[in-house]
Amino acid sequence: MASSNYFSLPQRPNGYPEKARLTNGLPTYSSAVQEKMHRHARSMSWTVPVSLPIPGVPTRRLRLFMPNPTRVQQLGVSRFGRRRGPLLLCLLLIVSVCTIFSFARRFGTEEKQWTPNFGESSTLVFGREDIQRIWKWEIASGHYPSKREIPEQVGLTTPPLNPALPPRKAATIPSRFRPPPGPVATTTRGDGPRRVYLDVQSHPPDVAYPPRPVPGSVADLDIIMEECDFSQNKYVRDCLEVLRLGGGLDNGNRLRRGKTDEWNYIYMEQDRENFTEPTQISLGNVIAPLPVESGGIQDPNAGLTRKRGAEWEPSLPLRPTLQHIPSSSLPTTCDPENPRLFHMFWTGPFTDKPYLALLSFLFTQNLGLHLKDSSESNVCRPEFWLWINPGPAASVPNPSALTDMYEQLKTNPWAAPFLHPRFKDVIKFKLWNTTDQLDGIPELKDEWRDLKETLFNSGGHIINVPADKTKSAEVSTTAEVSGNETETALGAVASSTGTDKSDEDDMLNRTGSKSSSSYDRLSVILSDMARFVLCHRFGGIYLDADTIFLRDWEELWGWKGAFAYRWSRLEKYNTAVLRMNKNSALGSFLFRTALKNGLDFHPMTVSRYTKDAHLEGLLLRLPDALFDSAWLNTEVFQRERPPQPYFVEFADFFNTPTQNSAAPQALGFRGFFRGAYSYHFHNFWWKPFDPVRNWPDLGPKFSAGERAARAAAMPDTDPEEWVDRVVDDKRDLDWATVLKRTFEAYIRGEGPNMYGEWLQW
Repeated sequence: MASSNYFSLPQRPNGYPEKARLTNGLPTYSSAVQEKMHRHARSMSWTVPVSLPIPGVPTRRLRLFMPNPTRVQQLGVSRFGRRRGPLLLCLLLIVSVCTIFSFARRFGTEEKQWTPNFGESSTLVFGREDIQRIWKWEIASGHYPSKREIPEQVGLTTPPLNPALPPRKAATIPSRFRPPPGPVATTTRGDGPRRVYLDVQSHPPDVAYPPRPVPGSVADLDIIMEECDFSQNKYVRDCLEVLRLGGGLDNGNRLRRGKTDEWNYIYMEQDRENFTEPTQISLGNVIAPLPVESGGIQDPNAGLTRKRGAEWEPSLPLRPTLQHIPSSSLPTTCDPENPRLFHMFWTGPFTDKPYLALLSFLFTQNLGLHLKDSSESNVCRPEFWLWINPGPAASVPNPSALTDMYEQLKTNPWAAPFLHPRFKDVIKFKLWNTTDQLDGIPELKDEWRDLKETLFNSGGHIINVPADKTKSAEVSTTAEVSGNETETALGAVASSTGTDKSDEDDMLNRTGSKSSSSYDRLSVILSDMARFVLCHRFGGIYLDADTIFLRDWEELWGWKGAFAYRWSRLEKYNTAVLRMNKNSALGSFLFRTALKNGLDFHPMTVSRYTKDAHLEGLLLRLPDALFDSAWLNTEVFQRERPPQPYFVEFADFFNTPTQNSAAPQALGFRGFFRGAYSYHFHNFWWKPFDPVRNWPDLGPKFSAGERAARAAAMPDTDPEEWVDRVVDDKRDLDWATVLKRTFEAYIRGEGPNMYGEWLQW
């Protein structure tokens, strides 16, 4: 009889062998011989099956085959003995690992190495020496008034002097312990004026309105990051309370008791007194990245991943460092190296969107409009530069574009009020010309034309603009006189080709977004680049056109560093608010890096530029609570403790839900994200702020434009017979309507601004 018959399992009635049943979790065998044979066969196999539970699937298990250590041990012992066998196996393992690494170093190039971005290729084109020079330039120029650590990958060996930080106060009794400094510096040495933190609040009896920020005051963004950083599980609601109390915006309604020193984030810079720099400070025990030897030569860029297929850029030319001067020591009220310019980019006919942005600017910023002679103001007044792109994003302006622009502004009821002489020193309209602007950037002017075919690049998605389309757009701009005629001229050009205008043609010829289905994609891509161009050429802060000011930005101007804000839950930039210094080292780096990456200025791509070069600290990523307080709620975050108001989607700003519709009229402007610096309503260019009164309502001084806009908004109503009646108004006013009417009441002289100042004409 065959030996297999001795070890066969009993058969079931259906003819199949009986399965072994695990009643108590232990294996069962029909005989001791079967168990011995099973164990012997298992020990002789090179692999061993391992069963692992599958999360969420309790009835299934994952079976993996792992190397059998018993089989390997038996092989070593049987051939080399019990003592030498394990030793030789360990030696063989070490040799195998070293061989793999040596082959990787010998034949593997940087272009083939994996990057730490998990699928995103590196964008880096500058070596460690240039990265160190950029950090040193920005710190020495006073653009890093922060105690946040410098990334160890930068590789600074000595802590640079920081003129924007106060020195450390010398200890009364020096410590006997001096920790040894590490080989890499991750801190700076303060060498600037000391800081005096302010308790800003209204005092009786002047508590009806909050006080203006102290001229020259500075916001400590380190404190704001501690109280508002989403990565540290901070809530927008709590952040706004800190911003309100620290900025004195609670004006007589303070409910918190006790000292608020931890929430006082605004300070003044004063001369140093009784401060000495310690002889030695701890730099930590960070180990510097070890240089890699390649052919006997040390690699200074060890640890940095270069862009695939690119060479390291030559040394970045930088202008001399700037001198950090506190505002109290300036010979004039304004610092010429830090001009207070707000930039905004707009394409197409002027509508209620830039209209409301300008009104909010007049309502909140310290412009001296409450004085008969604004020149008597002893503060540095900011200016608002609105850049107008006269035609489609791909067009070339004609020689008379500037004259045409002003003619259109004069006849546009939404824009004409801001040409009034009262506002001429604080609101200025500028003509955008892509060619002139790019030629004005030294880092681009000699090379950007080589990329004109890929000029419209957004996150790697390139929109090609054929030359004939550019010429057609150029012809159309010569015929434009008003917003309506622009559309007519573009339509005539498209139809003159003898073919129907396709979706691609329509996208190339759009001037502004008229609906969600006709989004002006090219202008958005152009604005991604324009914001960096404007801030680098002229300095200042760029704002998207869907931004509304909510408070004075005085203390943000005092912070000399560059910043943007966080992309909601992601640790990426949103450049809807962008502050950069004029002709800075950071700006030079961004433009040269963008040039080598297809001139891509999408916020996500810019995030990669700074991350790959370890420069994120120089472009501070502020919490979105400061400028975009509703964003997290719209993405289903922090809904258990939302701020006021509570928006579940951005459309709630224009169409406030019925259950919350009592709040806008009851709370007014003061109840709208109180403490935030601005609000970003995320597009919705086609939705009016005030559907019932969709015209500029600024009083008798601008009545002609109001009548024209009202006639366009109510074509079925005779202007002579129209009567303004409350009963015709919407019963529940939306937040967008309340803000628009609040700003307009200030211009009409029916109410003060948010600081209790009345407009003087």
